[in-house]
Amino acid sequence: MQTIRREEVLALGEYELIRPHFRARVIEAKRARRARVADDMSIMFENRDTVLLQIQEMLRTERITQEPGVLHEIETYNDLIPAEGELSATLFIEIADKEARDATLVQLKGLHEHVALEIDGVLERGVSAERSVAGYERTTAVQYFKFPLTAASVAGLRGGSANIVLVVDHPARKLRVPLDPALVKSLSEDVS
Repeated sequence: MQTIRREEVLALGEYELIRPHFRARVIEAKRARRARVADDMSIMFENRDTVLLQIQEMLRTERITQEPGVLHEIETYNDLIPAEGELSATLFIEIADKEARDATLVQLKGLHEHVALEIDGVLERGVSAERSVAGYERTTAVQYFKFPLTAASVAGLRGGSANIVLVVDHPARKLRVPLDPALVKSLSEDVS
């Protein structure tokens, strides 16, 4: 999948003109790319549109207009775009109560080593940098994963009918969540 190029990113004034339509379209597409993993956890699979929206919204929110800042945001968020033969996702731990959230983040330290996709029976382990909070024995509420895929998994996905299960095998959290066929169809487009 191609990364976002500088010429695709609009200046703030130009973005404001298209923002309502663009944002609504991508948010609707994100719904089909998101899966509820548990009551307090979800995963959203990234693509060019989701990343472009994040770049545009970050520039807008932070009022970034200087070229070095714009280029930094593009470079930072381009890391979320899957390369050929891989999928990319953001995992969210969503707990409103601060004490409960903090306790869960302590329990899930090391989560970055315990997330995988099982595609037609083949386990494709997620790759993520350690996201523990400096000075604390806990993880963070947002985790970024790349899933490098075997040729067999890519072929299965391209067929559009792969059976995909999200697997969390952390000692404190064991989950196996089948992905919805509409989400699998979106992912098949990502590797085509």
